[in-house]
Amino acid sequence: MKRQFDLLRKTMPLIHNITNYVTVNDVANILLACGGSPIMSDEVEDVEDITSICNGLNINIGTLHKSSIEGMLRAGKKANDLHHPILLDPVGAGASKFRTETALGLMQELNLAVIRGNISEIKTLALGNGTTKGVDADVSDAVTEENLEQAIEFVKAFSKKTGTIIAVTGRIDLVTDGNRCYVIRNGRPEMGKITGTGCQLSGMMTAFITANPDEMLEAAAAAVCAMGLAGEIGWSRMQTGDGNATYRNRIIDAIYNMTGDILEKGANYEIR
Repeated sequence: MKRQFDLLRKTMPLIHNITNYVTVNDVANILLACGGSPIMSDEVEDVEDITSICNGLNINIGTLHKSSIEGMLRAGKKANDLHHPILLDPVGAGASKFRTETALGLMQELNLAVIRGNISEIKTLALGNGTTKGVDADVSDAVTEENLEQAIEFVKAFSKKTGTIIAVTGRIDLVTDGNRCYVIRNGRPEMGKITGTGCQLSGMMTAFITANPDEMLEAAAAAVCAMGLAGEIGWSRMQTGDGNATYRNRIIDAIYNMTGDILEKGANYEIR
């Protein structure tokens, strides 16, 4: 994981983010913190030009509107033409017909490198329907030690079917290309009290895979470990009176100060 992080710092990829307006500032800041460079645009007449000057594309459907969907499709097709990696974050897929159909449509229309979501969102895309509540995974859908083997087989099968790296994040994270699956146990439960940690991870993961085109699975897993480790480091530095706003900043600071050696030492994963 040191190699993937060091290469990200060295190449400093420019990432086009079509993301939601709730977390757009945090996505930009964590991209800067990890060594990438962010640019945000969802205007239909703008996205193809912006994608053309970038190295990777992060699509997040957290706050959908019809014009942004058209922007996602135009940017995605341009990225495909240029052979730029695309990450899809299907925020809230399963919570509404509109979100679900949009995510499924993007999967059908675009060649995606990675799909990153919680287990409910991933199950929705795999099954074509779901019961996602808001943007959080249903408790019944959480990946646990008890259902871990079943979850691994499920995400591996979905990855093989789509030809896409699947990254499932939660208490236990799974990242697979259909053959190997990283089982990652970094992170803190308190990260769920901050809006946007998933969105930040998607932006950062796009930078990781863009910087490591020959090792996308390893890069995607490294991004998950880095985010979880930052949550651990940030939490260890919390002081009396600090709350979730401070914690958000401490996570970003932990990414800013992270090195490949720190990531290599702190990453907690196994490969199945």
